[in-house]
Amino acid sequence: MVRSRPYIILSAAISLDGKIATRSGNSNLSSKNDKNRIHKLRGKVDGILVGRKTVSIDNPVLSLHKVKGKNPIRIILDSQGILASNSKILKTCSKIPTIIAVSKRCTKKNLVRLRRFPIELVVCGENSINIQRLMKILKKKKINKILLEGGGITNWSFIKQNLIDEVIVTVTPFLVGGEDSRSLVEGYGFSKIESAMKLKLRKVSRMKNEIVLFYKI
Repeated sequence: MVRSRPYIILSAAISLDGKIATRSGNSNLSSKNDKNRIHKLRGKVDGILVGRKTVSIDNPVLSLHKVKGKNPIRIILDSQGILASNSKILKTCSKIPTIIAVSKRCTKKNLVRLRRFPIELVVCGENSINIQRLMKILKKKKINKILLEGGGITNWSFIKQNLIDEVIVTVTPFLVGGEDSRSLVEGYGFSKIESAMKLKLRKVSRMKNEIVLFYKI
């Protein structure tokens, strides 16, 4: 059976209590060894996908470091097209291929601003981005494997639509706490355990004081 969407790997580093960042947005959980592992993983995919909020808080480049290979295409979900012009994503888009997905809520002013940058702009969805449709568009662009490094809301949007194929999570030796801290999965959530996405543990890897869990759906 031919897939109509890319293969999607959810990847994250979490604290022992399931947080991906503190209440102030500090997300520096991974050790140097884990960061190297993540960059090797990035080198094996066609695209890296995050939400606009993650870009605003972390201001990442989403490129390869200390690993030989081609940078994956960066895919940013930004319904209203409000990604800051001085973000590292837009500052480096002439060197690293970048797709920004927006919805029809994106104003003409923001469309004009974004089109000044050497990016590919995809309008997909009415009030919010239609994830299912976007995945089909990306598949047609030969983007066959995506690393989802989104925040909790973006992760939830993929989980609730059953669009995850694999989960790789590094459990780090920190207890963060805080009801305003960012969690691995946020959004509305499932009301019953029976409805939740079920995972199958296929491998466990220890790196000194961290554990990497590899799950298949």
